[in-house]
Amino acid sequence: MDGRADEIEKKMDDRPVKIPNKEEANSPVCIGREDDIKKLRRTTATVHNRDVVIFYHDGSFYAMDHRCYHAGGPLHLGEIEDISGQPCIICPWHKYKITLSTGEGLYQAVNPREPSVAPKWKSKGIKQRTHRVTVDSGNVYVTLSDLADSIDSDYYAEKFRKAINSMKK
Repeated sequence: MDGRADEIEKKMDDRPVKIPNKEEANSPVCIGREDDIKKLRRTTATVHNRDVVIFYHDGSFYAMDHRCYHAGGPLHLGEIEDISGQPCIICPWHKYKITLSTGEGLYQAVNPREPSVAPKWKSKGIKQRTHRVTVDSGNVYVTLSDLADSIDSDYYAEKFRKAINSMKK
């Protein structure tokens, strides 16, 4: 095999869109030098036609869809905070909290049946698609997660991809 994956052509909005096959979508893409990304603390990249944000925080790399699952806010502009021992990105638009490692949406809740009125952090479940980051020979690679199952952030990942592609025409 020559390393190129076959592409499937799909009609979308009367324009052909090239969709990478599963083999291509699962291949890692080099997004930059390890030292550069560590200095920047965050960067954005397009991996197989999907916009992702890569964070370097407390000695670890994380990658997720670039746009927030709630309303498409640009996560690369958010602040990182520790919430219940988990690093989270705070969406700059509506302050939604998303764990960097799993993509869970977090919220504070009070159980009216409990005597304590202190709110506790709870999970909404996985809302933001996360991707695998690997480092090899000083280069940082991102491999997209399995796109077969739908996750809330897929809506904005696709919406902004379509908008950018239509502006290029």
